[in-house]
Amino acid sequence: MTRRFLACLFGMSISLAAWADPLWVGRFSETDAAIPALWKIEHLDQRVLPTQYAVRKWDGVVAVEAKAKKSMALLGRTVTVDLKKMPILCWQWRIDAPVASADMTRKSGDDYAARVYLTFAVPPDQLSFATRTKLGLARTIYGDQVPDAALNYIWDNRHPIGTVQDNAYTDRARMLVLRSGTAQAGIWVQERRNVLADFQRAFGELNGELQGLAIASDTDNTGEEAHAGFADFRFVETEDACPITKN
Repeated sequence: MTRRFLACLFGMSISLAAWADPLWVGRFSETDAAIPALWKIEHLDQRVLPTQYAVRKWDGVVAVEAKAKKSMALLGRTVTVDLKKMPILCWQWRIDAPVASADMTRKSGDDYAARVYLTFAVPPDQLSFATRTKLGLARTIYGDQVPDAALNYIWDNRHPIGTVQDNAYTDRARMLVLRSGTAQAGIWVQERRNVLADFQRAFGELNGELQGLAIASDTDNTGEEAHAGFADFRFVETEDACPITKN
């Protein structure tokens, strides 16, 4: 008996798209002796110690554990997904505590206990000459890892949930506060975000093609320590395909 037939039989409005298989981009296993090969450390500033990453089972969740101590490095991978078809990104994360002295409005406070970093390619004709010049200069220093645009989902220490603003270092990266403060520290928290809608909210009329996903705990600016976990990243077609269990 097909799903469509069942929907008609019981007079229910069921979205078959919600049952489509998710596109997993970060599902980790206890058998992983190391970080899976698709994931790479992106250590942009060699003057700073890299954040340490490892796979572990943490309160029943197999996850990537991040430990930052005056350090910064992304753990990232390439991602190919059509956001018009699968715009919803789901995952879960946790922190021990936010970075106490962080302040995302200042370069000296640009640290986060946990963040999820999405990078995008933007058509050149949608970027100004000045922007293309700045990006070219940045790539001569840091390499091709510098994206045309980036969206950061962050666990902040003080700003209200829903805050969106430029990164303290560059207006090519937007920061979106998903969690703030200590209320949910020490537990796994589930997330689902419409990446396409968030990109449009952050960058307006620009067209962005998702190229990569990275996770990070970073404390190089404040000199503090942070401890976080990340797990179960996947893209789905509808929010119904990614139910959220309230803690």
